[in-house]
Amino acid sequence: MQPWTRLLALTTQFHTHTMPSPSSFAIIVGVGPGTGATVARKFAASYPVALLARNPANYEDVVKEIQSSGGKAIGISTDVADAASVKSAFSKISSEFGDSKLAAAVYNVGGGFIRKGFLDLTQEEFESGWEANGYNSFGPLHFKNVSANSPPGRRGAFLFSQSALPLLLASTNPPLQHPPTLIFTGATAGFRGSALCASFSTGKFALRSLSQSLAREFGPKGVHIAHANIDGVIDIPRTKEWLKDLGPEAKIKPEAVSCTDIFFI
Repeated sequence: MQPWTRLLALTTQFHTHTMPSPSSFAIIVGVGPGTGATVARKFAASYPVALLARNPANYEDVVKEIQSSGGKAIGISTDVADAASVKSAFSKISSEFGDSKLAAAVYNVGGGFIRKGFLDLTQEEFESGWEANGYNSFGPLHFKNVSANSPPGRRGAFLFSQSALPLLLASTNPPLQHPPTLIFTGATAGFRGSALCASFSTGKFALRSLSQSLAREFGPKGVHIAHANIDGVIDIPRTKEWLKDLGPEAKIKPEAVSCTDIFFI
């Protein structure tokens, strides 16, 4: 049995809802092929879910799949780097779920990955580490739209957290079955910078720092803040050609990431 399969069996013991609970819901931001869709499916087994991504094509099939399986899911096109877009998304979420409590909010924004020598990096490429890895829009940054005069990124996690945390705080009284939780998808690059990864590591370090700060502020108030360190390459379409000579154990299955996320709840 592969490690991720054992983890799936373990988390199932703790999350045995046969139908989603209508009294609480979850938000997953950064839904796309691979990890985001898998996380959405996992949470949808226990909660109604709101799925956010800039491109509707990233969540439409997942929403249909969840609904056809008896769950509840809505998709909202959202640019998490834009304050008005985030505000509009949360307004739609509040309208859809009414008095239900927010059980979990998952910030699963990935972004581009640049492996390049530091002296060869352009300013735009370096700043894309902040833009795409945890602080801006969903999906790879398009460098042709970036200039030295572009407004700074580093705001996606800020905007999303500021919108989600009031709802999570409201879920502490009366308490839910599990503590309301805000989860950030991180990477080993947020703990240890590697050669040729200055851009990626900068963004992931910043995301981890934010999660630590929020944990110390909101943990005492009853909100669980988690930073999920994904220590390896996730087996998704974008990484199909990576490590292909090392066998299936060289990559992390998206199912394992989803199990880890829901285990935090």
